[in-house]
Amino acid sequence: MKIRIELIDELSEPEVIIRCGRVDESIQKIQKFVQEQANSSSQMVFYKQNQEYYFPLAEVLFFETEGEQIFAHTANDSYRIKYRLYELEGQLPRNFIRASKSAIINIAQVYSIARNLASSSLMEFKNSHKHVYVSRHYYKYVRQRLTERSSYEK
Repeated sequence: MKIRIELIDELSEPEVIIRCGRVDESIQKIQKFVQEQANSSSQMVFYKQNQEYYFPLAEVLFFETEGEQIFAHTANDSYRIKYRLYELEGQLPRNFIRASKSAIINIAQVYSIARNLASSSLMEFKNSHKHVYVSRHYYKYVRQRLTERSSYEK
């Protein structure tokens, strides 16, 4: 595989072109990675009262529905956003995953998970008192992604 970077002064934004004879699994992984990087660098606006806030998505512990509104929770605060959870699922980087019908979590911020076989499992976050319940339906996938995260951190 050849990799070439061209610097072009007239471009207003970066463009990635993949030239290949066929689309196989490695090409699909490269495409997915590039798309995730492009999505993660996009700016999201957070609202609280009459103010707009701009901070990195990495600071968000989880997104959660409260009534008709969606809130982004950080370690110490929560902010309203103007997206639905299903819209966020397509826009957020890979470390954000669905944990229940009403929550999307940032697996990079997860501290612990207490499994409950009869109902939802309790998930806690780093440097925060906040927690989210992971539904039984999503538990296996969340657990798998947490295991993957652990292997990357080594």
